Amino acid sequence: MVSGTYREVLAALATSSAGLTGLLFVALSMAPRRSWTSSPAVIRQVRAAAALLAFVNTLAVSLYGLVPGDGIGYPAAVMGVLGIAVTAAGIRSFISVPEVRRHLRQQLALIVLLLLTFGFELAGGINLIVNPGSIGGLKLVCNLLVVSLIIGVARAWELVNDRETGIVSSLAVLTGHVPPFAGPPAGAADAGPRESGDTREASDDPAAS
Repeated sequence: MVSGTYREVLAALATSSAGLTGLLFVALSMAPRRSWTSSPAVIRQVRAAAALLAFVNTLAVSLYGLVPGDGIGYPAAVMGVLGIAVTAAGIRSFISVPEVRRHLRQQLALIVLLLLTFGFELAGGINLIVNPGSIGGLKLVCNLLVVSLIIGVARAWELVNDRETGIVSSLAVLTGHVPPFAGPPAGAADAGPRESGDTREASDDPAAS
């Protein structure tokens, strides 16, 4: 059973992850569906799965840790295995779609970070299962839950904003190797109104009649 200061940490993590999970669903439901989006559908799906998994990971492990008499060893181990499996499924999604394979390198930082986070969480969970009183294992899992929360925030922002926001991509933008996100193609948003205006002008022109 988790007690003392770590119990307060888990309570804070559970509250934060629950609120962010709700906000993620709200943001996804209200985000505009843009036909000119710069990212393929598979990439957006992987981002959404990564954000949701990161939040659910923190929420589930924290809540189980707050249950009297329960520890976080088994929840951490289960979520570690689940996280690795979902990440592997995301890699397979990239590989199975030919037109998306070229984007795999851009997502390597996210994939490696997720694998490391869930891998160490699995190790920490096993450590707590074998030695429930391990302070080192408990500290490791709590720190990884914080990392998972940060990953979820970054992926959610990347998903809603529909652009890369990682360290590598941000440095690429700053150095000029990648153009900044500038929105829809010029004139795309006003094509409809201009067309309707041209139609009215044509109909009002005496020469046209």
